[in-house]
Amino acid sequence: MQSPDAPFSLKKIAVPAFGPSILYGVSNGAILPVVALSARELDASVATSGLIVALIGIGSLVSNIPAALVTSRYGERHSMVGAAMLSILALLLCIFASHTWMLAIGVFFIGMASSVFMLARQTYMIDAVPAYMRARALSTLAGTMRIGAFAGPFAGAALIHFMGLDGAYWVAIAAMMGAGLIAYHAPDMAPPERQRGTAHAKPRMLDIARSHSRVLLTLGLGILLVSAVRASRQVVIPLWADHLGMSASTTSLIYGLVAAIDMSVFYPAGTLMDRRGRLWVAVPSTLLMGVALIGTSLSTGAIGFIVVSMMLGLGNGISSGIVMTLGADAAPSKGRTEFLGIWRLVADMGSSLGPVVLSVMTGVASLALAVGTMGMFGLGAAAVFWRWLPRGNPSAKNG
Repeated sequence: MQSPDAPFSLKKIAVPAFGPSILYGVSNGAILPVVALSARELDASVATSGLIVALIGIGSLVSNIPAALVTSRYGERHSMVGAAMLSILALLLCIFASHTWMLAIGVFFIGMASSVFMLARQTYMIDAVPAYMRARALSTLAGTMRIGAFAGPFAGAALIHFMGLDGAYWVAIAAMMGAGLIAYHAPDMAPPERQRGTAHAKPRMLDIARSHSRVLLTLGLGILLVSAVRASRQVVIPLWADHLGMSASTTSLIYGLVAAIDMSVFYPAGTLMDRRGRLWVAVPSTLLMGVALIGTSLSTGAIGFIVVSMMLGLGNGISSGIVMTLGADAAPSKGRTEFLGIWRLVADMGSSLGPVVLSVMTGVASLALAVGTMGMFGLGAAAVFWRWLPRGNPSAKNG
Protein backbone atom coordinates (compact mmCIF):
# COMPACT_ATOMS: atom_id res chain seq x y z
CA MET A 1 0.00 0.00 0.00
CA GLN A 2 1.23 3.49 -0.78
CA SER A 3 2.61 5.85 1.83
CA PRO A 4 0.45 8.81 2.77
CA ASP A 5 3.25 11.03 1.39
CA ALA A 6 3.05 9.46 -2.08
CA PRO A 7 0.86 11.36 -4.53
CA PHE A 8 -2.32 9.54 -5.44
CA SER A 9 -5.40 10.54 -7.37
CA LEU A 10 -8.64 8.64 -7.72
CA LYS A 11 -8.76 9.90 -11.31
CA LYS A 12 -5.89 7.52 -12.15
CA ILE A 13 -8.07 4.49 -11.42
CA ALA A 14 -11.48 6.03 -12.18
CA VAL A 15 -12.42 3.80 -15.12
CA PRO A 16 -11.30 0.37 -13.78
CA ALA A 17 -12.46 1.11 -10.24
CA PHE A 18 -15.71 3.02 -10.74
CA GLY A 19 -16.72 2.03 -14.27
CA PRO A 20 -17.98 -1.46 -13.35
CA SER A 21 -19.75 -0.02 -10.31
CA ILE A 22 -21.78 2.58 -12.20
CA LEU A 23 -22.67 0.07 -14.93
CA TYR A 24 -23.72 -2.48 -12.33
CA GLY A 25 -25.96 0.20 -10.85
CA VAL A 26 -27.49 0.90 -14.28
CA SER A 27 -28.17 -2.82 -14.71
CA ASN A 28 -29.87 -3.15 -11.33
CA GLY A 29 -31.79 0.09 -11.73
CA ALA A 30 -33.09 -0.95 -15.13
CA ILE A 31 -34.61 -4.27 -14.03
CA LEU A 32 -35.84 -3.62 -10.48
CA PRO A 33 -38.97 -1.71 -11.55
CA VAL A 34 -40.00 -4.40 -14.05
CA VAL A 35 -39.30 -7.78 -12.40
CA ALA A 36 -42.71 -7.85 -10.69
CA LEU A 37 -44.39 -6.77 -13.93
CA SER A 38 -42.64 -9.60 -15.79
CA ALA A 39 -43.94 -12.06 -13.21
CA ARG A 40 -47.47 -10.70 -13.60
CA GLU A 41 -47.21 -11.14 -17.39
CA LEU A 42 -46.48 -14.82 -16.69
CA ASP A 43 -49.73 -14.99 -14.68
CA ALA A 44 -48.06 -14.94 -11.25
CA SER A 45 -50.16 -13.67 -8.35
CA VAL A 46 -49.29 -10.39 -6.66
CA ALA A 47 -47.83 -12.28 -3.67
CA THR A 48 -45.73 -14.52 -5.92
CA SER A 49 -44.53 -11.50 -7.90
CA GLY A 50 -43.36 -9.87 -4.68
CA LEU A 51 -41.53 -13.04 -3.68
CA ILE A 52 -39.76 -13.18 -7.06
CA VAL A 53 -38.52 -9.61 -6.59
CA ALA A 54 -37.26 -10.60 -3.11
CA LEU A 55 -35.21 -13.44 -4.67
CA ILE A 56 -32.56 -10.89 -5.72
CA GLY A 57 -31.85 -10.14 -2.07
CA ILE A 58 -32.18 -13.78 -1.04
CA GLY A 59 -29.76 -14.86 -3.78
CA SER A 60 -27.23 -12.28 -2.58
CA LEU A 61 -27.70 -13.23 1.08
CA VAL A 62 -27.09 -16.97 0.65
CA SER A 63 -24.15 -16.38 -1.70
CA ASN A 64 -21.97 -14.14 0.49
CA ILE A 65 -19.85 -16.95 1.92
CA PRO A 66 -19.45 -18.76 -1.45
CA ALA A 67 -18.65 -15.35 -3.02
CA ALA A 68 -15.81 -14.86 -0.54
CA LEU A 69 -14.41 -18.32 -1.34
CA VAL A 70 -14.63 -17.70 -5.10
CA THR A 71 -13.01 -14.26 -4.86
CA SER A 72 -10.28 -15.54 -2.56
CA ARG A 73 -9.44 -18.36 -4.98
CA TYR A 74 -9.70 -16.63 -8.36
CA GLY A 75 -8.96 -12.99 -7.50
CA GLU A 76 -11.03 -9.84 -7.81
CA ARG A 77 -10.79 -9.20 -11.55
CA HIS A 78 -11.63 -12.74 -12.62
CA SER A 79 -14.45 -12.91 -10.09
CA MET A 80 -16.00 -9.68 -11.41
CA VAL A 81 -15.79 -10.98 -14.98
CA GLY A 82 -17.35 -14.30 -13.95
CA ALA A 83 -20.11 -12.52 -12.02
CA ALA A 84 -20.88 -10.32 -15.04
CA MET A 85 -21.15 -13.41 -17.27
CA LEU A 86 -23.44 -15.19 -14.79
CA SER A 87 -25.60 -12.07 -14.55
CA ILE A 88 -25.88 -11.86 -18.36
CA LEU A 89 -26.96 -15.51 -18.58
CA ALA A 90 -29.50 -14.94 -15.79
CA LEU A 91 -30.89 -11.85 -17.57
CA LEU A 92 -31.26 -13.85 -20.80
CA LEU A 93 -33.16 -16.50 -18.84
CA CYS A 94 -35.50 -13.75 -17.59
CA ILE A 95 -36.06 -12.50 -21.16
CA PHE A 96 -36.87 -15.94 -22.56
CA ALA A 97 -38.75 -17.22 -19.50
CA SER A 98 -41.98 -18.93 -20.48
CA HIS A 99 -42.92 -19.98 -16.94
CA THR A 100 -42.80 -18.23 -13.58
CA TRP A 101 -40.22 -20.66 -12.20
CA MET A 102 -37.81 -19.78 -15.04
CA LEU A 103 -38.07 -16.09 -14.17
CA ALA A 104 -37.57 -16.92 -10.49
CA ILE A 105 -34.38 -18.88 -11.22
CA GLY A 106 -33.05 -16.07 -13.38
CA VAL A 107 -33.73 -13.46 -10.69
CA PHE A 108 -32.13 -15.66 -8.01
CA PHE A 109 -28.98 -16.03 -10.15
CA ILE A 110 -28.86 -12.25 -10.60
CA GLY A 111 -28.74 -11.98 -6.80
CA MET A 112 -25.99 -14.59 -6.61
CA ALA A 113 -23.93 -12.78 -9.25
CA SER A 114 -24.36 -9.45 -7.45
CA SER A 115 -22.91 -10.92 -4.25
CA VAL A 116 -19.72 -12.00 -6.04
CA PHE A 117 -19.50 -8.77 -8.02
CA MET A 118 -19.94 -6.47 -5.03
CA LEU A 119 -17.47 -8.32 -2.82
CA ALA A 120 -14.87 -8.46 -5.60
CA ARG A 121 -15.18 -4.75 -6.42
CA GLN A 122 -14.73 -3.88 -2.73
CA THR A 123 -11.59 -5.97 -2.30
CA TYR A 124 -10.23 -4.66 -5.62
CA MET A 125 -10.66 -1.09 -4.37
CA ILE A 126 -8.95 -1.87 -1.05
CA ASP A 127 -5.91 -3.09 -3.02
CA ALA A 128 -5.98 -0.16 -5.44
CA VAL A 129 -6.21 2.75 -2.99
CA PRO A 130 -3.88 3.79 -0.16
CA ALA A 131 -5.36 3.51 3.32
CA TYR A 132 -5.47 7.26 3.88
CA MET A 133 -7.96 7.60 0.98
CA ARG A 134 -9.96 4.45 1.71
CA ALA A 135 -13.19 6.08 2.91
CA ARG A 136 -13.28 8.52 -0.03
CA ALA A 137 -12.72 5.68 -2.48
CA LEU A 138 -15.33 3.36 -0.98
CA SER A 139 -17.86 6.16 -0.53
CA THR A 140 -17.37 7.07 -4.18
CA LEU A 141 -17.71 3.41 -5.13
CA ALA A 142 -21.07 3.23 -3.35
CA GLY A 143 -22.07 6.64 -4.72
CA THR A 144 -21.36 5.75 -8.34
CA MET A 145 -23.51 2.65 -8.01
CA ARG A 146 -26.34 4.81 -6.69
CA ILE A 147 -25.93 7.18 -9.63
CA GLY A 148 -26.13 4.19 -11.97
CA ALA A 149 -29.19 2.86 -10.17
CA PHE A 150 -30.81 6.30 -10.54
CA ALA A 151 -30.08 6.40 -14.29
CA GLY A 152 -31.01 2.75 -14.92
CA PRO A 153 -34.82 3.11 -14.80
CA PHE A 154 -34.69 5.98 -17.31
CA ALA A 155 -32.51 3.96 -19.71
CA GLY A 156 -34.80 0.97 -19.25
CA ALA A 157 -37.92 3.07 -19.84
CA ALA A 158 -36.52 4.36 -23.13
CA LEU A 159 -36.06 0.83 -24.51
CA ILE A 160 -39.30 -0.47 -22.96
CA HIS A 161 -41.09 2.07 -25.16
CA PHE A 162 -39.87 0.18 -28.25
CA MET A 163 -39.46 -3.42 -27.03
CA GLY A 164 -41.83 -3.87 -24.10
CA LEU A 165 -40.58 -5.11 -20.72
CA ASP A 166 -37.73 -7.04 -22.37
CA GLY A 167 -36.13 -3.70 -23.19
CA ALA A 168 -35.17 -3.18 -19.53
CA TYR A 169 -33.37 -6.54 -19.44
CA TRP A 170 -31.47 -5.72 -22.64
CA VAL A 171 -30.29 -2.46 -21.08
CA ALA A 172 -29.12 -4.48 -18.07
CA ILE A 173 -27.30 -6.96 -20.32
CA ALA A 174 -25.50 -4.15 -22.18
CA ALA A 175 -24.48 -2.57 -18.86
CA MET A 176 -23.17 -5.88 -17.45
CA MET A 177 -21.25 -6.59 -20.65
CA GLY A 178 -19.58 -3.20 -20.24
CA ALA A 179 -18.84 -3.88 -16.57
CA GLY A 180 -17.31 -7.27 -17.37
CA LEU A 181 -15.22 -5.82 -20.20
CA ILE A 182 -13.79 -3.06 -18.01
CA ALA A 183 -13.01 -5.58 -15.25
CA TYR A 184 -11.29 -7.87 -17.77
CA HIS A 185 -8.98 -5.10 -19.01
CA ALA A 186 -8.42 -3.51 -15.59
CA PRO A 187 -4.88 -3.56 -14.14
CA ASP A 188 -4.21 -6.11 -11.41
CA MET A 189 -4.09 -4.39 -8.01
CA ALA A 190 -3.28 -7.51 -6.00
CA PRO A 191 -0.58 -7.22 -3.30
CA PRO A 192 2.98 -8.20 -4.34
CA GLU A 193 2.93 -11.60 -2.67
CA ARG A 194 -0.17 -12.62 -4.69
CA GLN A 195 1.34 -11.30 -7.92
CA ARG A 196 4.50 -13.38 -7.29
CA GLY A 197 2.31 -16.42 -6.76
CA THR A 198 3.41 -16.91 -3.14
CA ALA A 199 1.30 -19.70 -1.68
CA HIS A 200 -0.50 -19.22 1.62
CA ALA A 201 -2.85 -21.57 3.38
CA LYS A 202 -6.35 -20.13 3.10
CA PRO A 203 -7.98 -19.59 6.51
CA ARG A 204 -11.28 -21.31 7.13
CA MET A 205 -14.46 -19.26 7.45
CA LEU A 206 -15.23 -20.63 10.92
CA ASP A 207 -11.74 -19.76 12.12
CA ILE A 208 -12.09 -16.21 10.81
CA ALA A 209 -15.51 -15.87 12.46
CA ARG A 210 -14.19 -17.13 15.81
CA SER A 211 -11.04 -15.04 15.85
CA HIS A 212 -12.99 -11.87 14.98
CA SER A 213 -16.15 -12.64 16.93
CA ARG A 214 -15.81 -9.51 19.09
CA VAL A 215 -15.86 -7.06 16.19
CA LEU A 216 -18.62 -9.03 14.45
CA LEU A 217 -20.79 -8.99 17.60
CA THR A 218 -20.17 -5.28 18.32
CA LEU A 219 -19.62 -3.24 15.16
CA GLY A 220 -21.37 -6.01 13.24
CA LEU A 221 -24.53 -5.25 15.23
CA GLY A 222 -24.29 -1.62 14.15
CA ILE A 223 -23.89 -2.69 10.52
CA LEU A 224 -26.93 -4.97 10.79
CA LEU A 225 -29.04 -2.15 12.25
CA VAL A 226 -27.98 0.50 9.74
CA SER A 227 -28.58 -1.94 6.87
CA ALA A 228 -32.08 -2.62 8.20
CA VAL A 229 -32.80 1.12 8.35
CA ARG A 230 -31.50 1.71 4.81
CA ALA A 231 -33.57 -1.10 3.35
CA SER A 232 -36.75 -0.04 5.13
CA ARG A 233 -36.45 3.62 4.12
CA GLN A 234 -37.20 2.73 0.49
CA VAL A 235 -40.51 1.25 1.59
CA VAL A 236 -41.34 3.91 4.18
CA ILE A 237 -41.44 6.90 1.82
CA PRO A 238 -44.08 5.56 -0.60
CA LEU A 239 -46.10 3.94 2.19
CA TRP A 240 -46.24 7.09 4.31
CA ALA A 241 -47.01 9.25 1.26
CA ASP A 242 -49.94 6.94 0.54
CA HIS A 243 -50.94 7.13 4.24
CA LEU A 244 -51.11 10.93 3.88
CA GLY A 245 -53.19 10.63 0.70
CA MET A 246 -50.56 11.97 -1.69
CA SER A 247 -50.81 11.24 -5.40
CA ALA A 248 -48.42 8.86 -7.15
CA SER A 249 -46.82 11.73 -9.09
CA THR A 250 -46.15 13.70 -5.88
CA THR A 251 -44.69 10.60 -4.24
CA SER A 252 -42.38 10.06 -7.23
CA LEU A 253 -41.25 13.69 -7.07
CA ILE A 254 -40.42 13.39 -3.36
CA TYR A 255 -38.60 10.12 -4.00
CA GLY A 256 -36.57 11.79 -6.76
CA LEU A 257 -35.62 14.72 -4.51
CA VAL A 258 -34.52 12.32 -1.79
CA ALA A 259 -32.39 10.40 -4.32
CA ALA A 260 -30.82 13.65 -5.56
CA ILE A 261 -29.76 14.62 -2.02
CA ASP A 262 -28.58 11.06 -1.41
CA MET A 263 -26.27 11.16 -4.45
CA SER A 264 -24.82 14.62 -3.82
CA VAL A 265 -23.01 14.13 -0.51
CA PHE A 266 -21.09 10.84 -0.73
CA TYR A 267 -17.66 12.33 -1.56
CA PRO A 268 -17.63 15.04 1.15
CA ALA A 269 -18.67 12.37 3.67
CA GLY A 270 -15.84 10.08 2.57
CA THR A 271 -13.36 12.97 2.83
CA LEU A 272 -14.55 13.71 6.37
CA MET A 273 -14.12 10.04 7.35
CA ASP A 274 -10.56 10.01 6.00
CA ARG A 275 -9.55 13.27 7.67
CA ARG A 276 -11.36 13.13 11.03
CA GLY A 277 -12.24 9.46 11.50
CA ARG A 278 -15.17 7.12 10.84
CA LEU A 279 -17.06 8.21 13.95
CA TRP A 280 -17.66 11.67 12.46
CA VAL A 281 -19.91 10.19 9.78
CA ALA A 282 -21.17 6.91 11.24
CA VAL A 283 -22.86 8.48 14.28
CA PRO A 284 -24.38 11.61 12.63
CA SER A 285 -25.70 9.64 9.64
CA THR A 286 -27.44 6.99 11.76
CA LEU A 287 -28.78 9.63 14.18
CA LEU A 288 -30.13 11.62 11.24
CA MET A 289 -31.86 8.59 9.70
CA GLY A 290 -33.25 7.50 13.08
CA VAL A 291 -34.63 10.95 13.91
CA ALA A 292 -36.02 11.33 10.37
CA LEU A 293 -37.90 8.03 10.58
CA ILE A 294 -39.33 8.89 14.00
CA GLY A 295 -40.27 12.29 12.56
CA THR A 296 -41.95 10.56 9.63
CA SER A 297 -44.10 8.50 12.00
CA LEU A 298 -45.27 11.75 13.63
CA SER A 299 -45.79 13.81 10.46
CA THR A 300 -49.35 14.65 9.50
CA GLY A 301 -48.91 17.00 6.54
CA ALA A 302 -47.04 17.23 3.24
CA ILE A 303 -44.51 19.89 4.32
CA GLY A 304 -43.42 18.04 7.45
CA PHE A 305 -43.17 14.78 5.52
CA ILE A 306 -41.05 16.37 2.79
CA VAL A 307 -38.68 17.85 5.39
CA VAL A 308 -38.12 14.53 7.20
CA SER A 309 -37.76 12.74 3.85
CA MET A 310 -34.98 15.15 2.89
CA MET A 311 -33.32 14.45 6.26
CA LEU A 312 -33.59 10.74 5.55
CA GLY A 313 -31.94 11.19 2.15
CA LEU A 314 -29.15 13.29 3.67
CA GLY A 315 -28.50 10.73 6.40
CA ASN A 316 -28.40 7.89 3.90
CA GLY A 317 -26.21 9.88 1.52
CA ILE A 318 -23.51 10.73 4.05
CA SER A 319 -23.46 7.09 5.17
CA SER A 320 -22.52 6.03 1.63
CA GLY A 321 -19.73 3.44 1.77
CA ILE A 322 -19.78 3.18 5.58
CA VAL A 323 -20.45 -0.58 5.57
CA MET A 324 -17.59 -1.25 3.14
CA THR A 325 -15.23 1.17 4.90
CA LEU A 326 -15.75 -0.25 8.38
CA GLY A 327 -15.42 -3.76 6.98
CA ALA A 328 -12.14 -2.86 5.26
CA ASP A 329 -10.82 -1.27 8.47
CA ALA A 330 -11.71 -4.31 10.58
CA ALA A 331 -10.54 -6.95 8.09
CA PRO A 332 -7.28 -8.79 8.80
CA SER A 333 -4.53 -8.82 6.16
CA LYS A 334 -4.66 -12.64 6.13
CA GLY A 335 -8.17 -13.90 5.41
CA ARG A 336 -9.43 -10.46 4.39
CA THR A 337 -11.74 -11.69 1.64
CA GLU A 338 -13.23 -14.37 3.91
CA PHE A 339 -13.83 -11.78 6.64
CA LEU A 340 -15.51 -9.38 4.19
CA GLY A 341 -17.77 -12.21 3.03
CA ILE A 342 -18.98 -12.66 6.62
CA TRP A 343 -19.29 -8.87 6.98
CA ARG A 344 -21.47 -8.68 3.88
CA LEU A 345 -23.58 -11.57 5.20
CA VAL A 346 -24.29 -9.56 8.37
CA ALA A 347 -25.17 -6.46 6.29
CA ASP A 348 -27.46 -8.45 3.99
CA MET A 349 -29.19 -10.01 6.99
CA GLY A 350 -29.96 -6.49 8.16
CA SER A 351 -31.21 -5.50 4.70
CA SER A 352 -33.55 -8.49 4.73
CA LEU A 353 -34.64 -7.90 8.32
CA GLY A 354 -35.66 -4.23 7.91
CA PRO A 355 -38.61 -4.62 5.50
CA VAL A 356 -39.76 -7.78 7.34
CA VAL A 357 -39.91 -5.96 10.71
CA LEU A 358 -41.70 -3.05 9.02
CA SER A 359 -44.25 -5.38 7.46
CA VAL A 360 -44.89 -7.47 10.58
CA MET A 361 -45.25 -4.48 12.89
CA THR A 362 -47.56 -2.74 10.43
CA GLY A 363 -49.73 -5.85 10.39
CA VAL A 364 -49.89 -6.39 14.14
CA ALA A 365 -49.90 -2.73 15.24
CA SER A 366 -49.80 0.25 12.88
CA LEU A 367 -47.67 1.81 10.16
CA ALA A 368 -46.76 4.71 12.48
CA LEU A 369 -45.41 2.35 15.16
CA ALA A 370 -43.54 0.31 12.55
CA VAL A 371 -41.83 3.41 11.08
CA GLY A 372 -41.01 4.69 14.57
CA THR A 373 -39.46 1.32 15.43
CA MET A 374 -37.19 1.54 12.40
CA GLY A 375 -36.20 4.98 13.65
CA MET A 376 -35.19 3.39 16.95
CA PHE A 377 -33.04 0.96 14.96
CA GLY A 378 -31.19 3.99 13.59
CA LEU A 379 -30.65 5.42 17.09
CA GLY A 380 -29.49 1.97 18.21
CA ALA A 381 -26.92 1.88 15.38
CA ALA A 382 -25.65 5.33 16.45
CA ALA A 383 -25.25 4.07 20.05
CA VAL A 384 -23.30 1.00 18.88
CA PHE A 385 -20.96 3.09 16.75
CA TRP A 386 -20.45 5.64 19.55
CA ARG A 387 -19.54 2.84 21.96
CA TRP A 388 -17.32 0.64 19.77
CA LEU A 389 -15.98 2.66 16.85
CA PRO A 390 -12.35 3.72 17.39
CA ARG A 391 -11.74 7.43 17.86
CA GLY A 392 -9.38 9.13 15.45
CA ASN A 393 -8.22 8.11 11.98
CA PRO A 394 -7.62 4.38 11.36
CA SER A 395 -5.69 4.93 8.10
CA ALA A 396 -2.43 3.90 9.70
CA LYS A 397 -3.83 0.38 10.07
CA ASN A 398 -2.65 -2.01 7.44
CA GLY A 399 -5.72 -2.77 5.31
